[in-house]
Amino acid sequence: MSRLFGLIGRKMLFRLDPEDAHGLSIKALKTGVVPACLPNNDPALRVAIAGLSFPNPLGMAAGYDKNAEVPDALLRLGFGFAEVGTLTPRAQFGNPKPRVFRLVEDNAVINRLGFNNEGHDSAFRRLTERRSHAGIVGINIGSNKDSTDRVADYVAGIRKFHSLASYFTVNISSPNTPGLRDLQARESLRELLEKVLDTRDAQPGVRRPVFLKIAPDLTEASLDDIAAEIGSHSLDGLIISNTTLSRAGLKSSKSTRETGGLSGEPLFERSTIVLAKMRQRVGTDLPIIGVGGIKSTATAIAKIRAGADLVQLYTSMIFNGPGLAREIVNGMSTTLKRDNVSTIAALRDCDVDDWAAKAIPV
Repeated sequence: MSRLFGLIGRKMLFRLDPEDAHGLSIKALKTGVVPACLPNNDPALRVAIAGLSFPNPLGMAAGYDKNAEVPDALLRLGFGFAEVGTLTPRAQFGNPKPRVFRLVEDNAVINRLGFNNEGHDSAFRRLTERRSHAGIVGINIGSNKDSTDRVADYVAGIRKFHSLASYFTVNISSPNTPGLRDLQARESLRELLEKVLDTRDAQPGVRRPVFLKIAPDLTEASLDDIAAEIGSHSLDGLIISNTTLSRAGLKSSKSTRETGGLSGEPLFERSTIVLAKMRQRVGTDLPIIGVGGIKSTATAIAKIRAGADLVQLYTSMIFNGPGLAREIVNGMSTTLKRDNVSTIAALRDCDVDDWAAKAIPV
């Protein structure tokens, strides 16, 4: 399917505004125009972390299905899990358009969307309707741009979706909401984690895992502070990372000066270095989901070898089409068999020291 997309679908979609093309892809998944693929049930790809059993380690990152419209359709493409959102308590338009820019020569995207979404209530209705469906669906929560109490917005997300989420992601790493990344500072992070985790623990029923999503533009000192706070709280895992503000090494001449976060292939090295450095800091027990620049089986496995238990992608599907998930997952099975490796989890951390020894790019 990716080859056909490369020949026909991409050419047609890239004639459209990026946001219009995205909306069209959501509609295609809703209506079943995009065919499902047979599940890869290779037991060697199963990963058990944070009390959840993932059928394979590849997930759809937040940002694609912002309003929880197509999580099950994404799972049917071959993803082992899907993450919806970012969801804010109140609906918001986000930043002014245009706000999404393709960098075709770099297989990258710059966006300054700003948590555009329909709010908690809309997503709650959709997720309630699919609650009997199988599959792991995480909920990425954030705060409204004009919020007077950002921490309270995250707490509201935990309360609203606790009965529906397979896991939560606390997103404090988007560069497109002014001041949001300030929550990564140690004192602010301490308050956020305390209130979010206390709220989670106070909810009845099953204990829902909470992951913290951080930026790739952090200093070594900031990584130290985050690791220290994580060690003091009952956080269930990390997601590394969100988009970057860096524009280093880009080939494209168009749109590179646009403000916003950069995702895609150029993010791979930076995000993988930060991943490995955090793995060294938090130890072997804390689950980590690696995100940033994954475009193939090789890059997905490289993230795992650098310290990730699971991985997510989004931007590469824009450039390679909806068959990419199946190709990567099948490639993982083939690689394990070829190398006589019993499980995908056995590859985790094999290259942590090599990646962590690299400097975070300036």
